[in-house]
Amino acid sequence: MARLTRIFFVIPLLIVAAFMGPAVCADRLDGNIIQLTIEDAIGPATDDYIERELESANEQKAELVVIRIDTPGGLDTAMRGIVKNITNSSVPVVSYVAPTGARAASAGTFILYASHIAAMAPGTNLGAATPVQIGGFPQPTAPDKKGVKNRENNRDKEKDRNDKPETIASDDAMKNKAINDAVAYIRGLAELHGRNQDWAEKAVREAASLPASDALKLNVIDIIATSMADLLKQVEGREVKVQGEKRTLHTTGRVVQKIEPDWRSRLLSVITNPNIAYILMLIGIYGLIFELSNPGAIVPGTIGAISLLLALYSFQMLPINYAGMALILLGVALMVGEAFEPSFGVLGIGGVISFVFGSIILLDTGIPGFGIDISVIITFAATSAMIFIFIIGMAIKARRRPVVSGLEELTGGTAIVVTDFEHKGTVSIHSENWNAISNVPLHEGQWAKVIGVKGLTLEVEPLDKTTEESEP
Repeated sequence: MARLTRIFFVIPLLIVAAFMGPAVCADRLDGNIIQLTIEDAIGPATDDYIERELESANEQKAELVVIRIDTPGGLDTAMRGIVKNITNSSVPVVSYVAPTGARAASAGTFILYASHIAAMAPGTNLGAATPVQIGGFPQPTAPDKKGVKNRENNRDKEKDRNDKPETIASDDAMKNKAINDAVAYIRGLAELHGRNQDWAEKAVREAASLPASDALKLNVIDIIATSMADLLKQVEGREVKVQGEKRTLHTTGRVVQKIEPDWRSRLLSVITNPNIAYILMLIGIYGLIFELSNPGAIVPGTIGAISLLLALYSFQMLPINYAGMALILLGVALMVGEAFEPSFGVLGIGGVISFVFGSIILLDTGIPGFGIDISVIITFAATSAMIFIFIIGMAIKARRRPVVSGLEELTGGTAIVVTDFEHKGTVSIHSENWNAISNVPLHEGQWAKVIGVKGLTLEVEPLDKTTEESEP
């Protein structure tokens, strides 16, 4: 009886534990520390990765997000997307430049300034945040103490400016517009977290850089940490302002959950690589051209359409130069024209030149990791020239040659009438007798021209000569 009582007592406890177990586990998941990673150049894939993981951290109510940074910079659009996600996050974000030897250059500096806590490992650096546009423009001359350019060192430039005032003024206006916009942006981020605004402006205007120790002294960063454990120890109890509200961080005993880019981010990183996007575009163009020149092949058209769509998606996310795209398409068109209408190489050479120049300026951003490698351009230019000028040209010439085998070869040939007939009869061609039909009467020994083939019957019409006339 006592044993039965114990069983009835234990069963309700097990049921309660079964229902409470998931809730306990869920509570344990909340409050974790999420660690993300930014490596290499910052692009659309990086923006997508940070955005999705910050949203997940907000849903999980994580205690803190730590972004380890080691980047030479990246695209302005991607950087601004990451900054926007950090500033709008309800979870505090720590940007940590690590390991030793890492850097947060250009776009990385903006991300560091946008974070609630900025940290660096010893032996790291940040800065060089001057914006670069498509096509690039010269780095601004460092101002003197009054913020005015040293005119004595720029007399030659002033002379050139006088020679071409409209062009130089336009270039200077675009350059100043981009720099002033970046200065206002980074000063706003510095003000948001009480960091050094003057040095932030200097990093943009003069491309200034700082090592970790100097950055801490100048109030550019908040912490120098030798490791992740050291960072979390220093962050413990620190007060930060998140979306206008003060929050005290508690990192002791928290689980650090390291999240690397998933397959989606890696795939996006691959197809938004300028070299890959460029190759996909050319495969798409070649595939469609081959499909149009050989209707029904299916495979070239399918591969070409898929590749072209992927390339267009990639270019939509990359800062492409549409003049470069137009030159590439013009180059392909000229090389195809050379294949169809031989012009002693004029169209072909012009097409190759247009193709190469278009490829060079297609993604001339001046940003590391976001340009097309010159070896890829040369390889595809040579391959394109060979394909369009030689291979397709030879195929078209072969198609224009008369058929020398099969029933089609009979069309246009000359036959001899074997016996007289008015509508149906027999003719001899290539030492073979064939049934023939004609709309006019034909006589034995008369020459006839084959104008068509219907099954095993030839359609013929008379020629104005006889076998006797054809003999020497």
